[in-house]
Amino acid sequence: LHTPMYFFLLSLTLLDLGCISTTVPKAMANSLWDTRAISYLGCAVQLFFFLFLFTAEYCLLTVMAYDRYIAICKPLHYWTLLGSRACVHMAAAAWGTGFLYSLMHTANTFSLPLCHGNAVDQFFCEIPQILELSCSDSDYLREAGHIVFSACLAVGCFVFIVLSYVQILRAVLRNPSEQGRQKAFSTCLPHLSVVSLFISTVTSAYLKPHSISSPSLDLVLAILYSAVPPAVNPLIYSIRNQELKSAVWRLMTG
Repeated sequence: LHTPMYFFLLSLTLLDLGCISTTVPKAMANSLWDTRAISYLGCAVQLFFFLFLFTAEYCLLTVMAYDRYIAICKPLHYWTLLGSRACVHMAAAAWGTGFLYSLMHTANTFSLPLCHGNAVDQFFCEIPQILELSCSDSDYLREAGHIVFSACLAVGCFVFIVLSYVQILRAVLRNPSEQGRQKAFSTCLPHLSVVSLFISTVTSAYLKPHSISSPSLDLVLAILYSAVPPAVNPLIYSIRNQELKSAVWRLMTG
């Protein structure tokens, strides 16, 4: 657990646990008690932590792409470039970016005057649904500026991940050993699967055509991107991790 990959996996697990805990327990309680009520402050807190954990996870997945790039393309420099201090700094940068982004976005969203009712048509407090309650065009344009910033951050991380895997693919294809190529692909496959699941669900939720939008579809897509990736991520890494399976087997067999 003291290697860089497992350090980042521990951080990813904490973020996944936080993402699930931010939305699912409240939705389950509302379902059991047949209510959809949430206080104004509770909505703001839920939105803050959801954005914080979700953004930090995306940034951490970008850092993990760099980890895989160094491990495969520059293996002799791995421990020099990814020492314990560097890992802590990169993880802290991911968490810090998520915190600052969430603080900025939440403060701006809840500074808008809301005059179109108080019913959010979603199972958790989501920014697009809150913006529909706003009645100020100027403030909405200010929020649009933050959306542009969000898009730049998302595209920047995505481009970094893609470039990292392009370099990884080139290095793997140059490897003459079939066993070496299989090991490299096996190492990258869990991370690539998690990134693909994360990006595909978010993209389908926020970039779908407005013409096909409906409350039921929005609900399904919101569940897909907010609950499914955090729940599936541990399974993806566990299934592909032979060391973890061996450790669990030894624990079960004594």
